[in-house]
Amino acid sequence: MTVAETGSASNSKFRYGNPTVDCNGAQLRKMCKQLATVLVVTGVVDDVNIDAIIQQAKACIIPEKPFVLDLSGVTSFCGHGIAVFDAVDEACSAFDEEWSLIPSTQVTRTLRLCGIEGAVPTASSVPAALHHFSDVAGERRSLLPILIKSA
Repeated sequence: MTVAETGSASNSKFRYGNPTVDCNGAQLRKMCKQLATVLVVTGVVDDVNIDAIIQQAKACIIPEKPFVLDLSGVTSFCGHGIAVFDAVDEACSAFDEEWSLIPSTQVTRTLRLCGIEGAVPTASSVPAALHHFSDVAGERRSLLPILIKSA
């Protein structure tokens, strides 16, 4: 399995922005937003690259930051790809963090065929997921004065 980083500067180790990581047919791009960490995966998710995608996804999950797995650009998704969801859910649970999946039609089809369509937290887009995380953070902030007064 080959993981290659692509970016604008070919001879330099320093790269601006969010370089794309190529994982045997899938391209991954990590982005740290104010409200969440986002991993965008495009291309083909299959048995050849699933372990690398899991490894990259787990590396993106950090304490006190929700996680968004954007698979809206995935053109082919194998049945074993659901292992990514299990790994992400387990890693997020370890930090007590929320996560959300942005599925493509192929991913939605696989979820439906595997019978786990409602078991994975999904959103229609990255902005929708970020909006949800913002609402949750706002609710927590509004509870803080109540908790302080009662203590």
